[in-house]
Amino acid sequence: MTDFSPNTTDRAATVSSAGERALIQRIRARSGTSPRAPWVTLGIGDDGSVMAVPRGEVLVSSVDALVEDVHFRLDWSTPHSVGRKAIAVSLSDLAAMGAAPRAVLVSLTLPAGFPLADFDALVDGLVEEAGRHGATLAGGNIATSPGGLAVHVTSLGSAHPRRILTRAGGRPGDELFVTGTIGAATAGLGALMQAGPAGTRAIADLAECLARYETPSPLIRCGQRVAGQRAASACMDLSDGLADAARQIAQASGMGACLDAAQLPVHPGARRWFEAAGLDPVAAALSGGEDYELLFAVPRRRRRGFFAAIARSGGISATRIGELTTAPALVLRQSDHNLELPAGYSHLG
Repeated sequence: MTDFSPNTTDRAATVSSAGERALIQRIRARSGTSPRAPWVTLGIGDDGSVMAVPRGEVLVSSVDALVEDVHFRLDWSTPHSVGRKAIAVSLSDLAAMGAAPRAVLVSLTLPAGFPLADFDALVDGLVEEAGRHGATLAGGNIATSPGGLAVHVTSLGSAHPRRILTRAGGRPGDELFVTGTIGAATAGLGALMQAGPAGTRAIADLAECLARYETPSPLIRCGQRVAGQRAASACMDLSDGLADAARQIAQASGMGACLDAAQLPVHPGARRWFEAAGLDPVAAALSGGEDYELLFAVPRRRRRGFFAAIARSGGISATRIGELTTAPALVLRQSDHNLELPAGYSHLG
């Protein structure tokens, strides 16, 4: 008889042969390795979770999904990295709003033949990434999928109501700053599609690009520091690319935007890969998704506070790339001419 107890794994066992109750027991066992946060008063195992928001703060929530063969492929990524990424991309939305992660709810849609060992690795990735950012896995759901694996994450955070960052609020002349570098995840994905995992991992220049695609890091501390200083008028994460984020902030604020192509911090490895692939590095980095950096609109009078917040964010850099404008146009300024800002990435095609 196969043993489905939480601490054992038959390599031939699947989630279907284990059953829902055994899977929930395994999740409870694996998530119990980290202490439950004090704001989660009732977690996994009941019809719902119970949480208390810290005094003086409001709840901030966001939902994200990773779907097999749309957002990831299991012949490229391990179940553990898929679990980590599912949490990271959801928490990135909280980072963009300056919120502190408190808990995550996870809904898993599993193929019947999904190996139990891979299920455990997936759960470990979820728990590990949530714990890294102070969030508790507090509940969720399990269902059978007629197709591939899907991981849906609801992130719950809290923030002071007067320190929440949104996409709206920008004003003409506000400077646009982006953290880190852009284009790395797009180059990593492109290389995987072109050469596959073995060929891509053999290219040292793409190691960071591949890591940025497979296991991004949400900039929680950065978002909280900037929000705490009230140093930005608007913010958005770069889930669908810098061009999309600039467009969204400008339109939500009733503004236009002008970006300077020469100032865009394209990742060096990504730039080399784009050029080798015959792509325009600027256009590819602007339009590609999954960077999970943050784009801030910063009033000029708050620039000092913004740089102070960035300096306390743990090695994060920020580059001025443009500004919001009164004219509603979305412009990419180049050395000899201007172009319309390209569209961002869309998973809907």
